[in-house]
Amino acid sequence: MSQTKNPSHPKGLYVLFATEMWERYNYYGMRAILVLFMTKALLFSKDFSSHLYGGYTSLIYLSPLIGGFIADRFWGNQRSIITGGLIMALGEFVLFFCGTTYATNPDLSQLLFFSGLGFMIAGNGFFKPNISALVGQLYPKGDTRIDSAYTIFYMGINVGGALGPFICG
Repeated sequence: MSQTKNPSHPKGLYVLFATEMWERYNYYGMRAILVLFMTKALLFSKDFSSHLYGGYTSLIYLSPLIGGFIADRFWGNQRSIITGGLIMALGEFVLFFCGTTYATNPDLSQLLFFSGLGFMIAGNGFFKPNISALVGQLYPKGDTRIDSAYTIFYMGINVGGALGPFICG
């Protein structure tokens, strides 16, 4: 009887798991309260808030086309992920400051709100398509562990996506 060695996954997989989990927690947690914030704090109409929410979500899902192209042609995955993560963090900080100014300076708050959403869209474009690709680059061609690696990675997406609205919303 021969025993086949099944080496464990690279440590980088667990870093990518945690990174993607917290990014999805952030994204879905923020989305859970976005329309409520627009209608109750910024005093946007329900109709405008719903349209803005739909536009924001559409751009979030379209932006990876541009970010993926830039990563493939110019920056590479790692630089794109780091840049995207930093831009999204900036967007969240800007949205935080929007939340602290809406009662005292509504004009500044609206500027911060739209800027924060723009940063979130741009950052997502660089981050989202490239982190998934990086998982595959952790393994040599033909490595049978890649299927389980993507299962682990997507569990991070699901855990973050479930916890975000549950805790934030």
